[in-house]
Amino acid sequence: MRNGTVTTFILLGLTDDPQLQVLIFIFLFLTYMLSVTGNLTIITLTLVDSHLKTPMYFFLKNFSFLEISFTSACIPRYLYSIATGDKVITYNACVIQVFFIDLCGVTEFFLLSAMSYDRYVAICKPLHYVTIMSNRVCRILIICCWMAGLWIIIPPLGVGLNLKFCDSNIIDHFGCDAFPLVKISCSDTWFMEQTVIICAVLTLNMTLTCVVLSYAYIIKTIFKFPAVQQRKKAFSTCSSHMIVVSITYGTCIFIYMNPTAKEEVTINKIVSLLISSISPTLNPFIYTLRNNQVRKAFKDAIKRIALLSTK
Repeated sequence: MRNGTVTTFILLGLTDDPQLQVLIFIFLFLTYMLSVTGNLTIITLTLVDSHLKTPMYFFLKNFSFLEISFTSACIPRYLYSIATGDKVITYNACVIQVFFIDLCGVTEFFLLSAMSYDRYVAICKPLHYVTIMSNRVCRILIICCWMAGLWIIIPPLGVGLNLKFCDSNIIDHFGCDAFPLVKISCSDTWFMEQTVIICAVLTLNMTLTCVVLSYAYIIKTIFKFPAVQQRKKAFSTCSSHMIVVSITYGTCIFIYMNPTAKEEVTINKIVSLLISSISPTLNPFIYTLRNNQVRKAFKDAIKRIALLSTK
């Protein structure tokens, strides 16, 4: 986004109605606080509880950190805009916001695929689980997820930095996003659009293939279990992750694979809002409410805090 005549952008947000803005502010503030609190709780529990030191919770801890980073990249700025009425964002701030939103968003897909592989090893190769998913391997997988996310966003971001903005600086969105920026650019954006689509499809294909293959082998293995109780326990271990995968991939496929979603700005904004606020809020509850170990760790932590407060 080359800095020509445009040095600032104006973010229109979701609505100009003052009453709706108040409702949106309350809703986003509550969901943001719930998201940060919930994900920080998971991170804290995995750090202090000895029973949550397995690879599964190591990945969950990193996923929670990623969720906090993702929602913090866009929601606080929009809350500030509603509270102060200041809709202006500088060129540099806009570039930084696009970078962190895209980096966290893409890395999340690779992390979900790594978590799927972890579940595959746990269920299909339980005797070799500790050996295969060692601390070193887990750390390497996390680094690879971040590096893959960075590698994916560099091409479109590099092309986007050369876009010119001549006549308009009004972004019809609540944050800096690729599609609204492309729409107001006076450059030829065909190559930029193709680059974004190719990178999005590449990310979805690579990560979704890993997820589908992992769960295909998991389901095949589970059905071989002789006892019904064993099957239920195995399915309950994977169910939380499957729900999060369905929500994440479903919303992303809707935006990038549905042609009308790109044209319908309102739909795009609503779906983007759901991704950046609702999903990070739901994920801690999905993982904790359906996980006995996390629930037990949470209850134990509450008891320890209660004991300390009475002393």
